Amino acid sequence: MSAIRERAVPHPAGRRPGRTSPPPGTAGRTSRDRSGPWPYLLVAPAVLGMLYLLVYPLARAVLISFQDFRLRQLIAGHAKFVGFANYRTLLSDPRFWTVVRRTFVFMAVNVVLIMVIALLVALMTQRLGRIWRTAVLSSLVLAWAMPVVAATTVFQWLFHSEFGVVNWALTSLGFDSFERYPWFAHGTAAFAILVLLVVWQSVPFAAITLYSALTTVPAELHESARIDGAGAFRILRSITFPVIRPIVMLVLCLEVIWTFKAFTQIWVMTRGGPGDATTILPVYAVQTALAGQRYDLGSAASLATVVLMSGVLVLYFRQMFRQEDEL
Repeated sequence: MSAIRERAVPHPAGRRPGRTSPPPGTAGRTSRDRSGPWPYLLVAPAVLGMLYLLVYPLARAVLISFQDFRLRQLIAGHAKFVGFANYRTLLSDPRFWTVVRRTFVFMAVNVVLIMVIALLVALMTQRLGRIWRTAVLSSLVLAWAMPVVAATTVFQWLFHSEFGVVNWALTSLGFDSFERYPWFAHGTAAFAILVLLVVWQSVPFAAITLYSALTTVPAELHESARIDGAGAFRILRSITFPVIRPIVMLVLCLEVIWTFKAFTQIWVMTRGGPGDATTILPVYAVQTALAGQRYDLGSAASLATVVLMSGVLVLYFRQMFRQEDEL
């Protein structure tokens, strides 16, 4: 009986005899000690690659922007530091501020068109049947997957003055003034073609992302709103948009970055011309570096581009966080 009574009495803190718990703070030490340096060695190649491909070029550009770095220094070395002289030269150039204004106009026009068209395409795709929805999404993916240089070359051919499809179509419709019309010789026309190209390349990603966000909106909310008599626009403004707002803000942020640093399309199609009609900051930086081998001014212009783009994003995030706090 005494043995049974002792067996029935619970041990303090629920511990069984013969089993001890490790001291506090040492529970996971054994597994960490057993793994050793292997986790760090496995991650090291990725970290080193990131440092070499991202951090080193940025640090190198910052260093060159504070030096007198031209073709001679590129070949022979021995560049000397000049402090903020390159930035003073850059900021005192009237052409630089003209390019800055054009860059913001280019970014604003592209982002507004991309977001509006992408939202309309996403809403249309949501209302299509399975077959047509698959066709639309497949077309968007194919357009998104087209290489930038290939798409730019196609647009060059479309608007070619002699062999372009656009001039042929407009002339066939009776607009004889567009026969052999030199689109890329006029600044406004070239700017509009580049906007059309960037929007065409950017809408697929934004539309697919917004369509994915729309599929997360509960159908019950829409049904309740329709029963209460709400129209399509009221449902979009009061129900759909608040639900997908985080995704919309993310896409908007990405489009601001991508359009702000657009370079390949402009360089392949117009190289910033005619004149400076299509020159934005990334193109201006390359022109400055290559025209007179002023790699120091080119680096300063590149860093100015990064600073301006970061400033736009900081203002945007501050506004977004402020609205979230108000909600």
